[in-house]
Amino acid sequence: METLNFRFEHGQRPLPATAQLSGVVSSGNLEVLIESAVLNGACAIEVRTAARGFGKIWQAVLDDFQQRWQLADTRIAINDMGATPAVVSLRLDQAVQTALGSP
Repeated sequence: METLNFRFEHGQRPLPATAQLSGVVSSGNLEVLIESAVLNGACAIEVRTAARGFGKIWQAVLDDFQQRWQLADTRIAINDMGATPAVVSLRLDQAVQTALGSP
């Protein structure tokens, strides 16, 4: 397992206080836990992944995610079992949409 940590400063969109879980950890998939946290406007993301050596790809996917959502005061935990970048983006978007109460 590899643990990667990312932090994005100066977000614009805080989440409601409830935590949300999206996805299931299984072969080729991942789960995302998203929650509000006092981070001085930042979004902190911790990735635990079985696929070692993909830090640059994670960075690109998470850069794109944060650019779309501009989250502030948000903590995200990702438990990955080899999901593709498209599945990662999908699960992250699902977690945010659920947290914001969007369909």
